[in-house]
Amino acid sequence: MFNGIIFNKGEIQKIQKRSKGVNIFIYSSIKVSKKDLGISISCDGVCLTLISYKKRVLEFYLSNETIIKSKFKNINVGSLINLELPLKYKQNISGHICQGHVDTVSRVVSIKKVDKSKIYEFKIPNKFKKFLVEKASILINGVSLTIAKIKKNSFEIWIIPHTLKLTNLIDLKKNDLVNIEIDILSKYVKNFLNEKK
Repeated sequence: MFNGIIFNKGEIQKIQKRSKGVNIFIYSSIKVSKKDLGISISCDGVCLTLISYKKRVLEFYLSNETIIKSKFKNINVGSLINLELPLKYKQNISGHICQGHVDTVSRVVSIKKVDKSKIYEFKIPNKFKKFLVEKASILINGVSLTIAKIKKNSFEIWIIPHTLKLTNLIDLKKNDLVNIEIDILSKYVKNFLNEKK
């Protein structure tokens, strides 16, 4: 379980292909040790298990299913990844409850600068648009954000300078892909209402 507040990033140093997936190696100053092997870490919003740690390099295994359903199918050595450790008991939740289960990928439609902030517009498949609610939370590349506006086939997010500085969202360009996790509360409520019909 995560809350989408990012303080750490990492850089992919190596991608090792396997028969049914890949192992990725991420260099980061995030505070972990060999005692933490087996914990879940959010990597651009995808919940992955830490399988090795040596000299600040974290190793994760991604199955083919995870690769297909996320933006990881397009990552390369040198890519920057948002990292978040799992929530601990009594830890403040500054964002929203996130599972690390990516629902879909979205493509950047446009980026507009407003003062020191930026407005990002993302295209989203129609089957997921029904879960979006203006002013509700959404997870983009592991970052907890608020939906500013919903359009016909897309939605907008305002991102402040502080968030841009701490995350890889600052490097996004038009047509880039991002991982999307819909707010779990929105999905539960929608499913409940559908069952009542």
